Amino acid sequence: MSGAPVAPRPASAEGGGPGRLDLLLVAPRARTGWRVLPARVVAMCVVELQKLRHDRTELYTRAVQPALWLLIFGETFTRIKAIPTQGIPYIDFLAPGIIAQSAMFIAIFYGIMIIWERDAGILTKLLVTPTPRAALISGKAFASGVKALIQAVVVIVIAAALGVGLTWNPLKLLGVAVAVVLGSAFFSCLSMTIAGIVLTRDRLMGIGQAITMPLFFASNALYPVAIMPGWLQVVSKINPLSYQVDALRGLLLGTPSHLLLDYGVLLGAALLGIVAASSLLGRLAR
Repeated sequence: MSGAPVAPRPASAEGGGPGRLDLLLVAPRARTGWRVLPARVVAMCVVELQKLRHDRTELYTRAVQPALWLLIFGETFTRIKAIPTQGIPYIDFLAPGIIAQSAMFIAIFYGIMIIWERDAGILTKLLVTPTPRAALISGKAFASGVKALIQAVVVIVIAAALGVGLTWNPLKLLGVAVAVVLGSAFFSCLSMTIAGIVLTRDRLMGIGQAITMPLFFASNALYPVAIMPGWLQVVSKINPLSYQVDALRGLLLGTPSHLLLDYGVLLGAALLGIVAASSLLGRLAR
């Protein structure tokens, strides 16, 4: 009489299947390098955007200033026709510049937030995580770009209500979104770089207020580059805001533009800003 078949014994941790002991004692190797960098950038961006759920006041209050620029400045100069605008109404010419301005104003004070995180001890905790500093800065930079994009939608709606002849081509609107995000990423990195140098909120606030209006007026947001004095034309050509406005104006209004150059400058400026801010992040945390 044959016995019942004996079930195979499970391999034990001590002497079972090969490699089982290694699996129990050695933790799996964490993924590192470029494979996890995009995921960490997205994670940091989401963390930053979560703050909007608790306080949306900033988005509402910041919509007031661009609305006033369009309603008062735009309508007035459209009537007096004092600025040559290549045959389009001045308020149409102004709208892309106000989109870029409102995005810059959101991003240029982003360094205040990182100083607050330093003072609250949050920045130190972030720096001891495996997340690269470039990913921390990139996440914050592109979060400011998403905030600016929300602001840009508000300005576009106001402009459309005022009768501005904007395009509604989905591909061109996607290009507008990319230009807004890249420009905001640069200006937020500029703000965080300044924060890494001055180290205090009061100094950063003073410098931010000192450079925002010169950046705005030394661009093509309010008037064509051709009517500027020679020295101001030179400043305008090295001002990233000018390239952002040129891209927005070309996409939204169909005016002559240099999109490849515009996007190249904005992308290069954003990458340079990320490198500069990342290099000063450790100094800010000390």
